[in-house]
Amino acid sequence: MFSSSQRVKRKRGVIVSLGGWQRLNSAQKASETENNGGTAYTLEDLNELTGLSAHTLTKVRRRQLPVDKQTLACYFNAFNLELTTEDYLDPSSKIEATLDNVSELAPKNGSIKFPKLAEPILAEGQVPLDSRFYVERSPIETNCYKTILQPGSLIRIKAPRRTGKSSLMVRILDHAAQQDCQTVFLSFQLAERSIFQDLDKFLQWFSASVGLGMHLPNKIEDYWDELFGSKISCKIYFEQYLLAKIEQPLVLALDDVDRLFDYPELADEFFGLLRTWHEQAKNQSIWQKLRLVVAHSREVYIPLNVNKSPFNVGFPIELPIFTASQVNYLAQQYGLNWSNEKIVQLMEIANGQPYLIQWGLYSLWEHNISLAELLQQALNDTGIFADHFRRLLWTLKQDLNLARAFNQVVQATKPVELELLSAFKLESLGLVHLKGNQATPSCDLYTKYFRDRLSY
Repeated sequence: MFSSSQRVKRKRGVIVSLGGWQRLNSAQKASETENNGGTAYTLEDLNELTGLSAHTLTKVRRRQLPVDKQTLACYFNAFNLELTTEDYLDPSSKIEATLDNVSELAPKNGSIKFPKLAEPILAEGQVPLDSRFYVERSPIETNCYKTILQPGSLIRIKAPRRTGKSSLMVRILDHAAQQDCQTVFLSFQLAERSIFQDLDKFLQWFSASVGLGMHLPNKIEDYWDELFGSKISCKIYFEQYLLAKIEQPLVLALDDVDRLFDYPELADEFFGLLRTWHEQAKNQSIWQKLRLVVAHSREVYIPLNVNKSPFNVGFPIELPIFTASQVNYLAQQYGLNWSNEKIVQLMEIANGQPYLIQWGLYSLWEHNISLAELLQQALNDTGIFADHFRRLLWTLKQDLNLARAFNQVVQATKPVELELLSAFKLESLGLVHLKGNQATPSCDLYTKYFRDRLSY
């Protein structure tokens, strides 16, 4: 018999290898281009295609928690791929390469030799907690870590898509967990469209989802009362069940809340409820346990009563673009010892846009090419940014007014005053910078690419 100190915890399941993820990601992008107009599949879409739950899909995609091989096979089969032994690995051997494993390949066409780094990160989705490729934007992280430990706190994170909102949120949650807080991460992308059609159904889904994240049984039927209505029932569920069940604070991170903006009446009621809970924390100890982190990519353009909105209280965060020094730091993580001139060259075309910078540096590493080669083919329809550009172009062409508005911006030589809703939508896509409703292109790459492809 083994003593407790001698027992070794059995590890079950596997995670996707880097090569497997790249193969799966390429097949998924091809499917998105062919079957979804170039738009990335949502978790709901992937659920329908693979038959896997949103929770399981998230585990596979983050490559941190193991799943069984049959689950991976379902995911791969959905995109006409057969799972091979090279597509997965044991979690204990997740680091597939180290800084000591320098490529022995001779440079080709003037390209640079790259050291093979531990865990190179694809420039999409959340950056894993232990990754060297996360770029801190001081003092944002420090301020968030302090704020989330305050009773009844509310942090509001606003930034365009693919700029690091989710990565920041999980770090706030991780810090809170280290301080003995209960944490729950909930993305509204997980909700089916039908959920948003009815306030009562939505609040039940919301309450049950938070309880699921806290590993508590669903007891909606015990606390929901038609006489009181859905908002009071939701309040009772949190007050008398979820928050009452724990001694420590609950940090609840709500991602993609701007999905509710398409349902103004529902949004007005739900956001008003969050504001009420935040205000009640000033006087009631039970609500001081609840700390909220709310993230959205779009400006709040729906009409909300200023006294009911959670978007004018709490601690606001707007994620900035990368600075030259942050780009330099990230380049070093890929083994690049760049001169200031090269940093400036990349900044001139991408203007610090996090996704473009991350994807550009990853592509340099992955394809072992030089910066000059990257810049030369950046705008090609087969270039490294081609899939990203096509998805944006498809999105614009679904909304004629939006396409016309952005065409005005890229054709102009000075800031363009746009109708407010179009301005906010373009900003959420990361395509423009706004001062008021005066818009300028967010980077030179977007200007050059879309100027030749939009004609309205």
